[in-house]
Amino acid sequence: MQFQTFDEEYVRRLADGDSAAGDHFASYFNNVLYLKLRVRLRSPELIEDVKQETLLRVLVILRQGEGVRRPERFGAFVNAVCNNVVRELCRLDKRYEAFDEQVEEPADHTIDMDGPLMNQDLQRQINEILRELQERDRKILRAIFLEETDKAEVCRRFGVDPRYLRVLIHRAKSHFREALGNDDNEQHWNSSL
Repeated sequence: MQFQTFDEEYVRRLADGDSAAGDHFASYFNNVLYLKLRVRLRSPELIEDVKQETLLRVLVILRQGEGVRRPERFGAFVNAVCNNVVRELCRLDKRYEAFDEQVEEPADHTIDMDGPLMNQDLQRQINEILRELQERDRKILRAIFLEETDKAEVCRRFGVDPRYLRVLIHRAKSHFREALGNDDNEQHWNSSL
C-alpha cells in the first residue's frame, strides 16, 4: 500500500463535499484503518463500525467549520480520531462485560420460596388461636393487627376512649399469648404482637 500525502486543497475539497475527494477519502482511509484495526479489534463487525464512525466524525469535523489546522498532517488527524473511537469502544466494553454462560447463576436470596407456605401455616395457626379467644378480644386483634384498621375507627366501633383501647389491646394480646401457650413460638409471637 502506498501512503498518500495531503494538502490544503484536498482538505478544502473534502470539506466542500467534492465527490471525487470523498470517494478517494473513503477508499484510501478504509484500507489504512483496516490495517490498523485488524490488530486491535476482535471482530470484522467491530472493525467496520469503527471505520465508519471514524470517517463520519472526520467529515463532520471538516464540514462544521472546525477543519484541520495542518492539512499536511491530515492522515495523523484521521488516525487520532480513530484512536478516540477505539478508546470509547473499549471503555464501553469494560463497563458492560460480556456474560459468561459457563458461570453458574447466583441464587436469588430476595425470593423466599417457602414464604407463602409458611404464611399459610402461620395464618392457620393465628385463626385457630383467635377462635379460642373471647369475641371482643378476637375482634380487637383482627381490627388492629390483621385488618390494620385505624385506631380512631376501632375506638368508634367499640365505643371506647383511645386510652382505654390501649388497655383492651394489651389484654387481648395477653389472652392471645396464653392461648398460644407454646414456649417455642412465644418469642416470635411476642415480637409480632
